[in-house]
Amino acid sequence: MKKILLSLVVLFLTVSAQAQDYPHILPMKERAAVIDELLKDKIQTVLPDLMRKTDIDLWIVVSREYNEDPVIETMLPATWLAARRRTILVMHDLGEGKGIETLAVARYDVGEMFKRAWDPEEQPDQWARLAQIIEERDPERIGINTSAIWGHADGLVVTDYEEMKEAIGDEYSERLVSAEKLAVGWLETRTPKEMQIYPQIVRIAHEIIAEGFSDRVIQPGVTTTEDVVWWYREKIRELKLITWFHPSVSIQRGDPESFDHLRTFDSRPGENVIMPGDLLHVDFGIKYLRLNTDTQQHAYVLRPGETEVPDYLVNAFENGNRVQDIFTNNFKEGRTGNEVLAMSRKQAIDEGLKPSIYTHPIGYHGHAAGTTLGMWDAQDGVPGDGDYPLQLNTAYSIELNAATYIEEWGKEIRIMLEEDAFFDSSGVWYIDGRQREIMTIPRVPAKQ
Repeated sequence: MKKILLSLVVLFLTVSAQAQDYPHILPMKERAAVIDELLKDKIQTVLPDLMRKTDIDLWIVVSREYNEDPVIETMLPATWLAARRRTILVMHDLGEGKGIETLAVARYDVGEMFKRAWDPEEQPDQWARLAQIIEERDPERIGINTSAIWGHADGLVVTDYEEMKEAIGDEYSERLVSAEKLAVGWLETRTPKEMQIYPQIVRIAHEIIAEGFSDRVIQPGVTTTEDVVWWYREKIRELKLITWFHPSVSIQRGDPESFDHLRTFDSRPGENVIMPGDLLHVDFGIKYLRLNTDTQQHAYVLRPGETEVPDYLVNAFENGNRVQDIFTNNFKEGRTGNEVLAMSRKQAIDEGLKPSIYTHPIGYHGHAAGTTLGMWDAQDGVPGDGDYPLQLNTAYSIELNAATYIEEWGKEIRIMLEEDAFFDSSGVWYIDGRQREIMTIPRVPAKQ
């Protein structure tokens, strides 16, 4: 009987999935054009200031095929899915108002922006050609991607580093410096053109979450959390998108089981049937046009006769929104992640809340380079990247939770929220809004 029910549910999901309307998603050819235009714009408008701000005269990014530096992955044209053989990109600051010279010490042009500067017929040794380019430009500070703090900025492998030093000689090797802050700046800075398209990307993610947390997908008493997880994976593929992590769906309910933060990310029971009265939680993200989303939201499964979320869950959710407000109101250019974390936790605790904050940058990567503002197991601060100051024009997944004791359930629950936001001179604003109310399954029409 259960197999028959599950078969009917699968058929229902297949039919209903076709009925949902989503924001326009570009065909692959048009996506490639957008990606390449965003890259060109960013090299022309962002890179010059970053190189001067970090005092790097010439930046070298090196990768071999399928062992890509995280930075080079963001600089390849849309039609390159990996570096080719050994790909060396060189960016040279030509001086104030003159822009950046961009070269590829490679067998091919690397897209429109990085023109081939190596002819193997004329100079068979790729490293020797790089040495010639450096000598011709005679830079004082040569940036390479090495970092003890950010893996995103530590993409130069030992083999390439040693071969490069041998090729360029002692004089220029002594001018090699870590491009850590330049790499982080490149990765974390969002351009005005990117921010024109980011809201729709986040909106697509919100729409997918909303459909998954609806009676189009969930049949209480039949559907399991794993069914919903895999529905999300299939929906992403159906829309010709990809994800950067496997979604999770978890349940809090009026049972004796206590909340375990680690369990929300790992070792959840595989066949947890969704029932009326359950508070559902999803952690979900997509990648589109090289930009990532990361969202956590909640839904409540109405019991027979219920038409709205119980007040005790509404109040708990409001506590989560309040922690969000306290936290984002403390963002200020130049403050470190650890400072904002400490200020926000103190203020929230002083208000009688029970916060846990673990916010991270987002953009080219889901867990991106930039200022880390707490980790769920490091609420006293994060050495290294938590000491990095907030920069304007950067995006973050505002990820946190607020614990509230529910008398009706006889235990503490967590409202776990995560919404993508942008930080600029006006403060923090949510890229496509944030969840302000718990969704209901099924949805209840608004009162007339």
